[in-house]
Amino acid sequence: MAAPIIARADHVAKRYGEGQAATWALRDVSLEVAAGEFVAVTGRSGCGKSTLLHLLGGMDQPTAGQVWLLGQATASLSDDALTALRRRAVGFVFQAFHLLPTLSVRENIELPLVLAGRAPGARAAELAAAVELDARLDRFPGELSGGEQQRVALARALIHEPALILADEPTGNLDSQSAGRVLQLLIRLSRERKAAVIMATHSTEAAALAGRILHLADGVAVPAPVAL
Repeated sequence: MAAPIIARADHVAKRYGEGQAATWALRDVSLEVAAGEFVAVTGRSGCGKSTLLHLLGGMDQPTAGQVWLLGQATASLSDDALTALRRRAVGFVFQAFHLLPTLSVRENIELPLVLAGRAPGARAAELAAAVELDARLDRFPGELSGGEQQRVALARALIHEPALILADEPTGNLDSQSAGRVLQLLIRLSRERKAAVIMATHSTEAAALAGRILHLADGVAVPAPVAL
């Protein structure tokens, strides 16, 4: 049986501004990602990678085309319904970590469940162990290395068992050793939980770990360049 489609973009376009000041971040891009798939979105800065992730995660709406998340057209949902779907179905991992400095590692990991009104239980400890940070649950982000902070962010993205993980340059602020460790954890944990992963990255090494690559240039999907 084919894996269910988690996220789908159908001929989406995104324009910012109007008239002569208008800028097209995406033009006629389509993508379909099933449960358990790992897709890398590559391209230079400004090519539309982050915009595509924002559309697929329901953080923004396309100017044209349609986006479906768990079979629901995001444009058809109210703001409250879309927020509820996003909190339930999507986990975000960003380049800048976005950890709250006044919260402990445990509290940062638990935050998505707290916002959703769910009891964290032992999930934070379980995920901290999975990302090899169980000894640092009571530490604060300022006491951690960059690689450790990104692993906290990864655990936070997974705690509510999302169907879709969106990772926007998750290794951009890390050294090569920490980046490799975070990527391997992302791949392993997503496979164990059968989540779909869409990762925007500049890194050819990171993209090579994906099962499929979508390459963008000036907001348009094009064949990926061949490495020499």
